[in-house]
Amino acid sequence: MSPSFKFIVGLTGGIGSGKSAAAARFEQAHGIHVVDADVKSRVVVEPGRPALHAIVDRFGDVVLLGDGSLNRAALRERVFQYPDERRWLEQLLHPLIRDEIMADLAAAHSPYALLVSPLLVESGQYQMTQRVVVVDVPEAVQIARTVARDDVPEEQVRAILQAQARREERLRHADDVISNDQDLAALHAQVDALHQRYLKLASGART
Repeated sequence: MSPSFKFIVGLTGGIGSGKSAAAARFEQAHGIHVVDADVKSRVVVEPGRPALHAIVDRFGDVVLLGDGSLNRAALRERVFQYPDERRWLEQLLHPLIRDEIMADLAAAHSPYALLVSPLLVESGQYQMTQRVVVVDVPEAVQIARTVARDDVPEEQVRAILQAQARREERLRHADDVISNDQDLAALHAQVDALHQRYLKLASGART
């Protein structure tokens, strides 16, 4: 459960949907405390952390870079080829990531906090929130944006999409939807409107 005195909005969307752009608007234009699950997922596998030792024991030094840090691309390629390995990794990392998220959310001082996570639905992290907003785009747009952004093969992007919740499943959990199939100004306008709604909801939750 989320800290009882915090109003937490979960923000999610598939790869290439524009989650980062939406989160940046909440943070930079409105001063909202943002907790990024992707950032926390990197923290828990930093050199010296127990999780990194467990991953190396499982996959070998091939998942390490020369400086001893995690080679995320090599690990991603491995786990998306073998679903059992992906499930093992999720069982290892999800509880650790959750602990990091909870500590950061508890430190928030803005009227509400924003938990940004691509796996908000799949990992059950949505249960830590009072409201879920989904950044939504058609799958074809996700693929085109991610291929262009990350310079990766389309097949790899499709594999990642298969590992994430289906678009319909995310939308089923959504209290609010940001449609990001237009320009940045349109995205910002939707975020700004939601911010005003969340201020009122957070204020009501505190009374």
